[in-house]
Formats: sequence, structure tokens, C-alpha cells
Amino acid sequence: MNLTRDEARARADLLSVDSYHVSLDLTRGETVFGTTTVVRFAATTGASTFIDAVTDAVHRVTLNGVELDPATVSDGVRIELANLAEQNELTVVADGRYMNTGEGLHRFVDPVDDEVYLYSQFEVPDSRRMFAVFEQPDLKARFRFTVTAPAHWAVVSNSPTPEPVPADAITGTTSSTGGTVARATWDFEPTPVMSSYVTALVAGPYQRITSELTSADGRTIPLGVFARTSLMQYVDAEDIFAITRAGFAFYEAQFGTPYPFAKYDQLFVPEFNAGAMENAGAVTFTETYVFRSKVAQATVERRAITVLHELAHMWFGDLVTMRWWNDLWLNESFAEFMSTLAAAEATEYTTAWTTFSSLEKSWAYRQDQLPTTHPIVAPINDLEDVQVNFDGITYAKGASVLKQLVAWVGQEQFMAGVREYFGKHAWSNTELTDLLTELETASGRDLSAWGQAWLETAGVNTLAPAIESDGGEVMTSFAVVQTAPADHPTLRPHRTAIGFYDVDDAGRLVRNHRVELDVAGERTEVPELVGLERPDLILVNDDDLAYAKVRLDENSLATAKRHLKNFEQSLPRTLVWNSTWDATRDGESPARDYVDLVLANIAAETDSTVVLVLLRQLMQTLYQYVAEDHRGETIERTADALLRLARQAEAGSDHQLQFVKSFAALARNDEQLDAVTALLDGGETLPGLTIDTDLRWDLLVALVAGGRRGAADIDAEYERDATATGARMAAMARAAVPTPEAKAEAWDAVVERAEFPNAVQQAVIAGFKRAHDESLLTPFTDKYFAAIEQVWATRTHEISEQIVAGLYPNRPISADAVAATDAFLDQLGDRTPALRRLVREGRDDVVRALAARERDTAVVATP
Repeated sequence: MNLTRDEARARADLLSVDSYHVSLDLTRGETVFGTTTVVRFAATTGASTFIDAVTDAVHRVTLNGVELDPATVSDGVRIELANLAEQNELTVVADGRYMNTGEGLHRFVDPVDDEVYLYSQFEVPDSRRMFAVFEQPDLKARFRFTVTAPAHWAVVSNSPTPEPVPADAITGTTSSTGGTVARATWDFEPTPVMSSYVTALVAGPYQRITSELTSADGRTIPLGVFARTSLMQYVDAEDIFAITRAGFAFYEAQFGTPYPFAKYDQLFVPEFNAGAMENAGAVTFTETYVFRSKVAQATVERRAITVLHELAHMWFGDLVTMRWWNDLWLNESFAEFMSTLAAAEATEYTTAWTTFSSLEKSWAYRQDQLPTTHPIVAPINDLEDVQVNFDGITYAKGASVLKQLVAWVGQEQFMAGVREYFGKHAWSNTELTDLLTELETASGRDLSAWGQAWLETAGVNTLAPAIESDGGEVMTSFAVVQTAPADHPTLRPHRTAIGFYDVDDAGRLVRNHRVELDVAGERTEVPELVGLERPDLILVNDDDLAYAKVRLDENSLATAKRHLKNFEQSLPRTLVWNSTWDATRDGESPARDYVDLVLANIAAETDSTVVLVLLRQLMQTLYQYVAEDHRGETIERTADALLRLARQAEAGSDHQLQFVKSFAALARNDEQLDAVTALLDGGETLPGLTIDTDLRWDLLVALVAGGRRGAADIDAEYERDATATGARMAAMARAAVPTPEAKAEAWDAVVERAEFPNAVQQAVIAGFKRAHDESLLTPFTDKYFAAIEQVWATRTHEISEQIVAGLYPNRPISADAVAATDAFLDQLGDRTPALRRLVREGRDDVVRALAARERDTAVVATP
């Protein structure tokens, strides 16, 4: 199943692909579908190579009119091709297997209407699960899809959907009711030249809402939003269309290239592993972005950013594509940077950079401090390397570094280089140097040293002010000190800013001075600040231009703790939040101090995403970083505080909803569980708070984890909500039952029996980890290390990564888990680098938690 870079390079040297004609029969039943591929390609005469085809069975292989023996040339993963001609035609007739892992061609049955819904997910190496293909991004081609399916279905691909042609009726099992099903065939026009991983097929009785827009070149671009029939009533298509139109106008103006495809469909599909996927003209999204209940505004904003992210990929990724997966970071980082820029400059989400700082950068900083961190331009030797590289470096650090680059060369110069890049390389494959060449030309800057420092080294620097004064308030010396971790000692050039903030007469923390400068080396003097009066708070990396952790001087930290809620703007407040969180994770500041800081200030936070991130970090602090002797008391105290904040919050507000959800997740003593029961059963009502379907599940799972509700209650709630989401939440609730038997059953179902599709498995793992009494989880440490190598060898990547990362024994936090990890890694050796990486990351979280707990043990928290 693996493909090495050397194999891909050798194959690309041998051949170039003209076209594929893929014919699919989706009326064959519940397990397999028919797939016939005709591929035309040029090759070095006499050469031998292989085509990728992960199949259930291969029935016929014909190369240039010669029948090959499938049993001889196919192993179910690759088909060997020998003695190629200068021009070749290959036909492969096979059965493909439907997946329930969110990879390849995923099949889902909606429990509401028993209808079948299919969608494809091909990044990184899974188009080969649907048709025979030279599976690597630099072998672009044109793709024509011909699909036979039940006539009442919608069938969507990269090209505009044609009118279906009626076919004969069959007796089949395309729906669980069986019976006679009318068939039809959709024959799509060939696509433009593209990589196989961005081709797509979505099929089933999806419903759609349509619109259109006018492209910069005058074309009318049809727009579509699709969802399952049972979810369509909840789809906010107008909001999605509005964001899409704003993104189109912004990107076409910035990129100087009209939208490259004929239409733009956005499809919300079930059991999707990622947020979305940039299939050309047919983007798939997770159904969690269809809001059947009230969600935090942070989730609505995240959907908007995701819409803009995938739209940016139509140019950067789909029109111009990386040659090999070592430039995956550039693909994702560019889309991440551009989506935030577009949100801030072209939509209502004008504080998108605050969201980016809080959510994306915290992800990047964590990833960059793991022992498995890597340079942004990472060595990608094979497919297994790239599959674990969809991480905080690839997305968030890369986007942060691009933001730093834009600050350094100028936004207009950056976009001018990007416009030249698209103009020169449309429909082709590129490498990083192709983009850097255009940026150098447009900006007049030599980017070689910048690229080496930022892209070819790992680790995050820390910036802090060094201040001297004359004994009064006037500063006689001011410098920015830069440090680096011992394992990654590179000191980098940073474009950054320093902001001075004072508390005004109204109690607001207001910026009254700012200087922008380049920082390099261990110490950078800032002479323009010498002679100025020292402000109440000094913020290095003001406006968040640089990618670096920040520390506050003692006076500024004291001001921040007293006046954090009083910042006039959200971004500097978020930067201070980030700094205090970093210090807590690093064991520099006691965990209970961070708990107190959050509880004292979160109600005044204005940004929904910041509230969401703070609550997540609060949970992590409570369960991982607070000293063991104080943890139970601190969790109960925090739950009480969150309930008070929920009761005090504005009726129907975003804060109220987030506080209630977090309170329920923490509730553990009798009084708290009584409050959760009252909310669920109507004994207490909070003004403006609707206990809707999804919130009911949150409250019920909390009561199950607390021992107050059980199997009968779960079954009754599922009867109320007999949907796919209800099934997942019921599975989570059953796994959360606080008994050894329930934990053992959840473990066996996931690890031993492998009985769940991807989305349900993820829910069960989450429920398994819900345990107020963490001794319930202790017996599974040895079971984990005994099982995971076999899991990794026998399950698909998505399923095995869920298990390895999700079930790592980090509850309870203990040195025993570290010792068990070390013993496992010693015997694993270098056999499976990707598995080794995931386990090492779990170990690092526990080691960091133990250090933070030791720091917290040394202090007495203020009540």
C-alpha cells in the first residue's frame, strides 16, 4: 500500500498520462461496485512500471489489445505493466469495495430514510480505491466519469452534472428495502487537467440548493449546496453562498486569475474525517457544519474559514499542484493564510486574525514543541510519511510563517508574485522554488536565507523584552531577547512590533505607542524606545506578526492579570492569553493560577473562538496540569464557577451556551449532577437557553458519566433522535458508563472486533475516555501497547490513527505510562516510523503534564 518518493519519481520519468475514462456501476449491492478504467498514456518504449488499483477483485486487464492474466499481474494493490509502447491504452475491469472509514468511496445508510449516500475521499492515496490510477500528484490527466446509479439519485463530480440517461430496472440492494430500482447513467464531460486526488464522486439522494455568480472573465458559475434529505432543512445555504461570493471576488482580484473550473458545488457528507476536501469544483464538507441545533458562533466562523480555505485551493492546489507531497505544507499553509486574510478583509469576520492567533497558532506552538516536530519543508519519503504530516506544522505554522513573510516583503509585493506564479504555472506541477522565485522578483528581496531559517529548521523561538530604567519610570535601555530550545537552537529573523499599553481613566487598556522592527540574533536593541516612560504593559509581537512565543516582563504580567478583560482590542488580549497558556504548559507558571485567570476574565471575552479555546485549555489544565492532590477540588470549584457564569450570562448568548456545555462536562459531585439533571428535565431553565437535541445529548452523557443515568435512558434518548448523530451520541454515552464492564465492552468493540465505521468509532473513543474515576482506565495501558502494532498493520490509516492517538494512556497521568511507552518504543525500533511518531507524541504530553503538576504542587492556589 505504500508508495515511495523514489518509486514516484521513477514512474514520472517513464510516462505521461493523457486521460482516464472511468465507468462505475453503483447498483451492485452493499459491498462492491463495478469499476472499469481506460487510461491512455505515453511511455518510454519497452519500459515496465505499475498502476495502482486497490480492488476487491480484478476481472480483466488489457494492455494495447493484449489480455493479461489478472492473477499474474495484480496483487489487489498494484497491477504490473511490462514492455510498454510509446503510446498505450490500458483497460482494467474490477470490483471496488465500498469503505466505511472515510477513505476511498465511503458508503453510508441514513437511519432516517434507509437511503444510501456515497462520497469519495482521495487525499492522499485513495483514488486507487475507486479506479485504476497512477496515484501521484505530478501525473496529471483529464478524467471522464460515467456513472450508473439508481435513477432517483443525484450524482456529482468535478464536471457539471449531465442529464442522466434512463437505463433498465434491476432488482438490487441499493436501499435496505430492496425491490426493483430504476437505473440511470450519467456521462460527465472530461475534466481539465488535474491530479487524481482532487477528482470526486458524490452520489445518493442528496438534495440541493442552487445559485450562481459571475466570474471575473464574465462566465456564469453555477453554485450548489448539497446535503442528505434528512439534514437539508438545517442547511443555511444563503450564508454559505454569501461567504462563497465574497471569497470568489477577493481571490480573483488578488490572484489575477479567474476561477479555473466550470462550476462550484459544496457538499455536506456523512462520516467525514476532516473539515473539508478541495476536490476541484466539488468540495466535500463534514456534516458538523450543518447546524441542527444551536452552536457557538466560533463554529459558524470556523465554517466560514473552511469555506474560504477550500475555495483558495481551487487555485493553489488544484490549478497549480505540488509535484510531490513534501510541498503539502505550501498547499495547506497558503490556503490557511489566504482564508484568514479573506475573512478579515472581505467578510463580516473582521477579527479573523484574533481567531487565527488563538486557535491556529496554539495548535502550531504545541506541535512545534513535540519531540516529533519537523521543518516546515519536511522530508516525505513515502505515503506513510505524508499521512501523519497533516499537522500543526503543515497548516498553522506554515500559515504563520507566510504571514511573517507578507509582513516582511509587503502584501502587494507578495500578491504580485503570486499572480505571476499562477500565470506561469497554471494546470501544471511546481515546487517551492517556483513560488519563491516569483516572490523574490516581485519584492526585490533575496529569500534564500529566509527560506533556510524558516522552512528548513524546526522549533519555536521565544521573544521577551529586556528593560532597564534610571530608577524611575524612564527607560534607559530596551532590547528584545530571543531564545531557542536546546534541541532546535536556530535563532531566526522576525518581523515584529512592540506595543505600549496604559490603563486609561475609564479603566481600559489602550495602546498609545507602537514600533515595528526586525528582530534577529540573541539580542536586538530598540534605541527608539530609550528615553520613553515605561507603560503599564509592554507587548512584544504586537499585532501578532511573528511566529514566536512571547513572555511578558514582571510589571506587564502584573498589569495583565489585573486588567486582562480591559483590553480595548481583542488581538492583544489574545496574545496575552497565549503567553499565559504557554507559560502554564511549559511548567513556568502554576496551573491553578491559569485556572483562576480564566475564570476571572472569560466572561468579558468578546470573541467566541477565544472563549472556545480558553475552555478547551481550561479542561486540559484541570485534567493534566493541576497537581494531583488538588485536582478533584479544583475541578469541582471550576464547575461551580462555570455554572455561576452560565446563570449570569446574557440570555441566549454564546457565552451562556459554551459555559453550560463546559459545566456539564465537568460536573461530578451530587449538587452539580443535580443541576445537570434539572437542566435536562426542565427543573431549571436559564433565560434564552433552549435544551435542543444536541444539548440534550451533552447533558445526558454528563449524567451517564456521573453514574446518574444508564442504558435505558440512552435507549430512550436515541428513540427521540433516531438519526446518524443520535447513533453516534448513544454510542459515546454507552462508552461513558462508569463501570469496568462498559469500558471493557467499548475497548473490545474498537480494538478487538473493529465493528464501527469511522465516525462512530471516534465517538466511542471519546466516551471511553470520559471517566471521573480514572482508575477505570488503568487496566488498559498494557492492553494498548499489546494491541497497537497489530492495529496499525491491519486497519486503514484513518482508523488506526484514531485508535493509536485517541486511546493513548494519558488518563490517569502517570510515570507508569511513560515507562510502558518507553518499553514499547524500545521493542518497536524503526519498524513503523509513523506509528512510532504518534506514540512519542502521546508520551510527550504525559511528560509535560508531570512537569506542570510538579510546578503546581509547589504553590498554594488562591481560592
